[in-house]
Amino acid sequence: MPRRALVAGIAAKTLESIERAEHLIALAPVDAMEWRPAAAGKGAAAANLGHLIGHLLDCAAGFCAALHAAFPAQLGDFAELRSLQVNHSCSPEEARTRLHSYAGHIRRGFDTCTDEDLSRRLPTVFVPEGEALLSVLLGNLEHLLNHKYQLFFYLKLLGVPVGTPDLYRLAGPSQDRPR
Repeated sequence: MPRRALVAGIAAKTLESIERAEHLIALAPVDAMEWRPAAAGKGAAAANLGHLIGHLLDCAAGFCAALHAAFPAQLGDFAELRSLQVNHSCSPEEARTRLHSYAGHIRRGFDTCTDEDLSRRLPTVFVPEGEALLSVLLGNLEHLLNHKYQLFFYLKLLGVPVGTPDLYRLAGPSQDRPR
């Protein structure tokens, strides 16, 4: 039987992070999609809330792309996900529906993967000579976590009452615990 303990851990953290992103998106005020924090200095303006929410779709799509690259025969239908728009201003409803769909694909991709597969090298846009699937997946997780926190911070600035349980799934009993 193939070893899957590492894959199971990475999958659980990835899917938890997507679920928490969906939760945070549900808290976003629909009438604030054009809002953006004021930037100090001469840098590029921060993304507005609607584009940040749309960028979270890109974060999830990155996992699908990595898993498809690792297992093209088993996950051939993942290629059709490339046609879906990401990095656009989208409504919370659209983003939550799409993230939920991406999570199903990601779960299936992780189900295909073994711990041994994590060391396989894949060519990427950033490293054409290839890097370990584990590194690619962890890079995608970091990307997702950074933008999930960015959304949390935007919500705080907008006065939405959010706290640690909205950002992380905490161990132990909780009324708000995701199902």
